[in-house]
Amino acid sequence: MASSSKKKTTMAKLNREAAVRERRHRKKLKKDARKQAAVLGLTDPTSEMPVDDELTDDDLQTTSPTSSAAG
Repeated sequence: MASSSKKKTTMAKLNREAAVRERRHRKKLKKDARKQAAVLGLTDPTSEMPVDDELTDDDLQTTSPTSSAAG
């Protein structure tokens, strides 16, 4: 009868533990990517700054001050 008195882990705790494992895994992936980029001599791949080459003509037109002032 020892098994019936054993405390069960709640789903909330299991979910919290799974979330912690996910965060740790994502953090490890980011860290590995930074290390790989450093080895290759690249910039930080996790940075949020867009590169000028990624901008399209549409992006430049929507940010033009004259397009909204005509009216």
